[in-house]
Amino acid sequence: MHPNHFTPVPLDKAYRLLNHGPTVLVSARHGGVDNVMSAAWACALDFAPPKVTVVLDKATRTRELVEASGHFALQLPTVPMAAMTVAIGTDSAKTLPDKLQRHGVELFEAPGHRSTPLVQGCAAWLVCRVIPEPHNQQAYDLFIGEVVAAWADDRVFRNGHWEFDTTPDHLRTLHYVAGGQFYATGQSIKV
Repeated sequence: MHPNHFTPVPLDKAYRLLNHGPTVLVSARHGGVDNVMSAAWACALDFAPPKVTVVLDKATRTRELVEASGHFALQLPTVPMAAMTVAIGTDSAKTLPDKLQRHGVELFEAPGHRSTPLVQGCAAWLVCRVIPEPHNQQAYDLFIGEVVAAWADDRVFRNGHWEFDTTPDHLRTLHYVAGGQFYATGQSIKV
């Protein structure tokens, strides 16, 4: 069952979910195995069709699942998820196969996209199909994905726009700087 406030985002507005540079959680599933990892290097790449990039190190289980399945999801964790975001980005499922349970990661499936697990508690979710670029993947660990579906928590993203000025602090997205330190998205400045 998907969470309350899980609202579809038109694909022509999906790039806006990543445009403010948040830390993401990357999830994938293959052969009955799920995993989630944190990534600070993800961004919007194109509008139509919407595309994203994300760096996935060769040493990660999530990358193995992405390569095997051809799909991944990017999710935007919120302030209460900061410690969990660090933990699942630090611990490897290769050495801790129960890392998701250990760190309290709850997964769900979106209607029509059951092959890619999504993480409960996030502000937004993007399901992506890998656009194979073997040279970039091997040389730079850089994956390109076409966004095939997107959703956001309608308390924080409505009508194609982030509403951080009126959003409760616990729904703000995270921006990783280093050493376990994040900033939460703050006040807007309109020019």
